[in-house]
Amino acid sequence: MIKLSIILLIRVLCIGNSFSWDAVEQELVPLCDAKGIEIEVHNLYYGGCSLQQHAEFLFKDTAAYSHRVCSNASPSFQERAGEGFRLVKDTVSLRQALRDGKYDFVSLQQASHDSGIKASYEPWLSLLIDTVLAYQPQTQLCWMQTWAYSRDAKHPAYPRYHSSQTEMWDSIQSCTRYVQQILNEKIKSIKNDNSQLSIVNYQLIPCGAAIQLARQTKLGDSLCRDGYHLNYVYGRYTASCVWYEIITGKDVRRNPYKNPQMTAQQRRLTQKSAHKAVKNAQKRH
Repeated sequence: MIKLSIILLIRVLCIGNSFSWDAVEQELVPLCDAKGIEIEVHNLYYGGCSLQQHAEFLFKDTAAYSHRVCSNASPSFQERAGEGFRLVKDTVSLRQALRDGKYDFVSLQQASHDSGIKASYEPWLSLLIDTVLAYQPQTQLCWMQTWAYSRDAKHPAYPRYHSSQTEMWDSIQSCTRYVQQILNEKIKSIKNDNSQLSIVNYQLIPCGAAIQLARQTKLGDSLCRDGYHLNYVYGRYTASCVWYEIITGKDVRRNPYKNPQMTAQQRRLTQKSAHKAVKNAQKRH
């Protein structure tokens, strides 16, 4: 986690899919807004997009993504966005988005159905890392860990994990360690090459761990709305709490914002789960 004494505008780019939609588009800006933090989140959305698909779009420079921007940064943005903090811009390519100014954080993630399949990560992940750093050499590179499906999920890919939440979560954790190994080797190579890139580390965004911890509370296995996407009240809120701690360096348990439909207990349990997931990830980093 980065410790910031003075927080100005934070710009984030997520190279994602519907899971980044869940994690950053609804609750992250209100969490930041509650503490007077200006934020601008850019989510490149393409449903079900895997690392391989992202790489193929990159090869062809395909304008495949819906460019969703969520921000509290300026009155003019709010006027254009109408109610709330979200504005859908034109369809763009990955290279276009990476050229669109400086980002403080750029995140990558695997599609949920491939999240626990080790063979699905390379060489696509390394290619995407190299591309991100070529366009954004000053950014903080992030890996967003996705979550296992609900126990009763009907997703067509769930049988790959024998329709077992435990097996899927264990596989995601194993692949997270694999990604960390790739990132560590990449950063070591950058340093050895005396590169001008400023990256000295990376951030793991343990949304999956937070969801799994929340499932162990009184909330139970209720954080998804359809077996895999997060519910709109406290599922999405949990993932955004993880993001909030990572990008601001602040303890989310001290944040007063809650989704209007949440109970006080749901807020307490989700914030606690997110905070614990971040702390555990830091210990292992």
